[in-house]
Amino acid sequence: MTADQHPSPPPVPLPVPAAVPASGDRRRHPAPAHLRFFHGPMDCGKSTLALQVDHNQSRQGRYGLLVTQGDRSAAPQISSRVGLSREAIEIDGATDLRLLVRDRWADGQRVDYLIVDEAQFLSAAQVDQLAELVDESHVDVYAFGLTTDFRTRLFPGTERLLEVADDVQRVQVEVLCWCGLPGLLNARVVDGVMVRSGETVVVADTAPAELPGEEGGPSPAVRYQVLCRRHHVRGELGPTAAGPGQLALP
Repeated sequence: MTADQHPSPPPVPLPVPAAVPASGDRRRHPAPAHLRFFHGPMDCGKSTLALQVDHNQSRQGRYGLLVTQGDRSAAPQISSRVGLSREAIEIDGATDLRLLVRDRWADGQRVDYLIVDEAQFLSAAQVDQLAELVDESHVDVYAFGLTTDFRTRLFPGTERLLEVADDVQRVQVEVLCWCGLPGLLNARVVDGVMVRSGETVVVADTAPAELPGEEGGPSPAVRYQVLCRRHHVRGELGPTAAGPGQLALP
């Protein structure tokens, strides 16, 4: 090395981006959480999917909280028509879902995700609470609910979830109308007749149930039936004796 030469300075190491967490380090760097909404008509398997999601999450060592309201079983559980069920917390319109999770944390319990069945019954404010849990507390939320009521109107909870959820999916299990076309809409049937007015929320299954009748009077049977759009508009619950496209003779 000559006198007019100087040693090169050592290279300065480039900083590792702080936004990239070490592999598996979810405690110091929580992975982004999501609000996912799965919807469809009755009988499409929403509750079955909810239980499957819970099973898959718990197998990975995650701890979840299951909540519902108005389950068809009239019990505090998530139940599926294929025979699966799991105990759940029954909530109502006054439940603050943020406090529900934070109270569990205060008791020393982990809550990594939330399974919300019958999400159509949530208020818009409760859906916003779910979004806050996702954004501020990194809790994954999986919500499952009906798309429309028996009048073909969006439920308040469904409407808000469609507006703010990170991911919206229609449940892919196909439900058929009696005519063989895809069933899209839920019809309320009272004493064998399709009705288009009444209370928005009447909990019943696709099998006959009972509606509260007037005091001292009989209680009419109520059930729900999934129909295609055409037969929902026509109010037809099954084929006529004349057959489709033919005039019925007196």
